[in-house]
Amino acid sequence: MISTEKLTVLLERTQQIAKEAGAFIRKERQHFNRDRVEHKGFNDLVSYVDKEAEKLIVNRLSAILPEAGFITEEGTNTTQAEVFNWVIDPLDGTTNFIHGVPIFCVSIALMERDEVVLGVVYEVNLHECFYAMKGGGAFCNDTRIRVSGAKKLADSLIATGFPYSDFDMLDKYLAALKSLMQSSHGARRLGSAAADLVYVASGRVEGFFEYNLNSFDVAAGALIVEEAGGLVTDFSGGRDFIFGRQIIATNEKIHEEILANLKKAWA
Repeated sequence: MISTEKLTVLLERTQQIAKEAGAFIRKERQHFNRDRVEHKGFNDLVSYVDKEAEKLIVNRLSAILPEAGFITEEGTNTTQAEVFNWVIDPLDGTTNFIHGVPIFCVSIALMERDEVVLGVVYEVNLHECFYAMKGGGAFCNDTRIRVSGAKKLADSLIATGFPYSDFDMLDKYLAALKSLMQSSHGARRLGSAAADLVYVASGRVEGFFEYNLNSFDVAAGALIVEEAGGLVTDFSGGRDFIFGRQIIATNEKIHEEILANLKKAWA
């Protein structure tokens, strides 16, 4: 098991790396050419900025923990290790970035076997660095953060992500969304799961749900939510949310209401 002292150092270095990647992304956005966008799949976009940011992150992380492997969105390094693996989304919110919508993040997590022990989400446009390590609480720019104290769904704001390529569950998703919108202060779609999760952690929204996500979308943010006092599960209430492609993250108090809603819609 990694020591608290080593994890603290790694967390500090990872924040610096996330900010360095964020500065590169911010600079490239100033003169970005949409003609250089590629399609990985239907509505699944990628740019040279994603790839170059990921290379930067992988190189820097390799230097601070050489024995670790990688799970990366853009596949610049896919060598996984037995114990430690970095889980990286270099630009979460690529579609926002391409269109000039200023909500996108760098997301980096460290897993020790099957447990996330470190997470950093850097919101590039607001210069907000959210971070946590296992058992150490959650922070944004050196200030401790906590989930909202709202006790009921009726007093809550919910974040979600709309399906953009896999529409097989669209009717069920819309049914769940309709019910939640009628039972809360409303729903928001930020376009970045990493941002959604850290907004739950910092009390800006009370809950977030989405399906068809990948590990690199949620690993860092999920730990930050838990360390901020929140609860994270899959749609069945279990723990398969890193690789299970579905996630609910809340302030804990409204979790059962959202879970019941989704179970009914997904039945």
